[in-house]
Amino acid sequence: MEGFLHLVGVAWPYALGFVALLLLYNSIVIVGGTQIAVLERKYLGRQMPQGRVVALAGEVGIQARTLGPGLHLLIPFLFSVTKYPFTMIAEDEVGLLESIDGFSIPPGKIFAKVVAGHNSFQDGENFLKNNGEKGPQTQMLPPGQYRINPVLFKVRKVPSVIIDKGRIGTVTSMDGEPIPPGRLLAARVQGHSNFEDGQAFLNKGGQKGPQIDILLPGTYRINTDLFHVEIREATIIPAMKVGLVTALDGEPLPEKEYVAAPVTGHSDYQAAAAFLESGGQRGPQFDVLKPGTYYINPLLFKAELDDVAVVERGQVAVVVSNVGEEPKQIKELTALAAKEEAGDEEARSAESRVVPGIERYVVPNGFRGIQQEVIGPGFYYLNRRAYMAYIVDTTNITIDWDDSKETRFDPLKVISRDGFQISVSVKVVIRVRPDQAPYMVAKIGSIENLILHVIHPMIDSSFRNQASSTSAMNFMQDRQEEQRKAEERAKAELERYHVECVSVLICQINLPQELMDTQTKKIIAQQQQAMYQDQQKAEQTRIAMEKTRSEADQQKNLVEAEIGVKIAEQNKAKAIRFAEGEGESLRLRAEGEAKGIRAKGEAEGAKILAIGEATAKAYELQNKAIGQQGVTAIEISKQIASGNVKVTPDLLVQGGDNLGGLLSAYFTKLIAPPPPDAPSGKQKAQDSLKDLVKG
Repeated sequence: MEGFLHLVGVAWPYALGFVALLLLYNSIVIVGGTQIAVLERKYLGRQMPQGRVVALAGEVGIQARTLGPGLHLLIPFLFSVTKYPFTMIAEDEVGLLESIDGFSIPPGKIFAKVVAGHNSFQDGENFLKNNGEKGPQTQMLPPGQYRINPVLFKVRKVPSVIIDKGRIGTVTSMDGEPIPPGRLLAARVQGHSNFEDGQAFLNKGGQKGPQIDILLPGTYRINTDLFHVEIREATIIPAMKVGLVTALDGEPLPEKEYVAAPVTGHSDYQAAAAFLESGGQRGPQFDVLKPGTYYINPLLFKAELDDVAVVERGQVAVVVSNVGEEPKQIKELTALAAKEEAGDEEARSAESRVVPGIERYVVPNGFRGIQQEVIGPGFYYLNRRAYMAYIVDTTNITIDWDDSKETRFDPLKVISRDGFQISVSVKVVIRVRPDQAPYMVAKIGSIENLILHVIHPMIDSSFRNQASSTSAMNFMQDRQEEQRKAEERAKAELERYHVECVSVLICQINLPQELMDTQTKKIIAQQQQAMYQDQQKAEQTRIAMEKTRSEADQQKNLVEAEIGVKIAEQNKAKAIRFAEGEGESLRLRAEGEAKGIRAKGEAEGAKILAIGEATAKAYELQNKAIGQQGVTAIEISKQIASGNVKVTPDLLVQGGDNLGGLLSAYFTKLIAPPPPDAPSGKQKAQDSLKDLVKG
């Protein structure tokens, strides 16, 4: 026993020291530099009110207050301590909180209201004392370190809202006032700093649902539990495109309008609130978006891409306006007026004619309908909902009827008067003048309608009528005349549609082969005949050419001859001069000789005359003495004697019958006396003398 007491006496100080150390260990709390200590009071305190889960000072339970870094002394065994690290919010994050304890959120609300004095939720006790509400908190934690009681507040780290260039953020509020009936988006409120101040948004009457404001490129610290942010692409209008805008909210569109009336101040629909405040109407909008990037709220505006209206050279655009004032007066001819003006044949077109010569619905600028003014070549950002543009070629338009695959119409098939089928290839060239284009559109609608419903039937009918009134061969031979008739009719018809007919051309006429064979043979015969004539002309031409060639070859000789002629002429002139001198000399000599000869001749003549006269006188005397026959016999004898007359012929011809008698008659004639009227011998002598003198 003594031993035990001795042992107790010896151990008592150690026991007291151990107890002291134990009490000291349980009363001292050391909290690290990045830690907090959460206390739990186990006993010796008030009970927490019903429904509370976190205790205030003096209440039993997990305490709302925490211990920060450092050395803390507590009543031993009264509190238990649990250490937690600081709440770290990175630079690109925000902290969203949910309170585990507090007052209930009022009905109709989702997020707790903001209360003061809790030092960014680091003073949980003041949060509860200041009527902090249980549930999701409107206020959030920006980047930093926080000593937050994790038992009282659950912290969820979420990334900051980052919107890159070329994008936008559409916002939907999970809490707030209800959106008024008839509205699609919440009304705009000021002062919420791009939705970063959720409490300001709620305090100023922010409405629950899709927001009219959007987030532009940048970084935002937004409570994404309160505001859902959806990142979308900005509205980009590429080059050569135009944006057609449709508003999904606004004033209702009037019943008779197809396009909303334009309003100002909306900055190309980027100021959505201004659009609504200015009375913008829902539906297709009048203003368009040109190429560029636009930060437009797609929850309010829907943008559709359309091609830029391009009017090429040689074209105009006829614009039909769907907006503007209704024409106050359209002067339209009645059917009776049309009959009086154009005749019964054109009365059926009366409904589409206007006095004087203006088609209906062609109106000045500012009125609804077909605009009188056309737009020329260029690029236009045209709202095709407000304006419809009909492109009209003002250059020549060619319409073909032939066998080519590229053409629309086949060759015309017509029947001639003599029953042959003829295939005719035709080309029609038309042109629309720019100032007449609106009236053409009003009359027929388009060039396509004009070709299909006017020109094609007209050309087909025209050639059918012309072919049926003539034979197939005449139709081909009178091609120019048939073409002229068709062109005249086309011009007259197309003038009614404000279209100019440039020309109607017959390109080819195909007759039946059997008819063509006959014609071919005839033409070949004619051509052969013409060929022979041409060959004959060619030969004549060749002869002339050969003659010319020969003359050319003899040109040297001709020149020499011409020179010789000139020399001969000179020699002739010389000879003439010389001969004139010689002649004069000879003349004078001849005159002298002639005078001598004349004198001699006269003497000789006188001698002969005297002899003749004597001889004649002798013959007369002989005649008287012995008669005519005696004189003749004497003369014959003399002639025979002189040998001038042969008595014996060199050739004796004998024959029967009367040949001898003939010879006798011949000789008798020779010796017969001359007839009474024969010249006498004297006369013969005189005549012979005269002849001699003349010679």
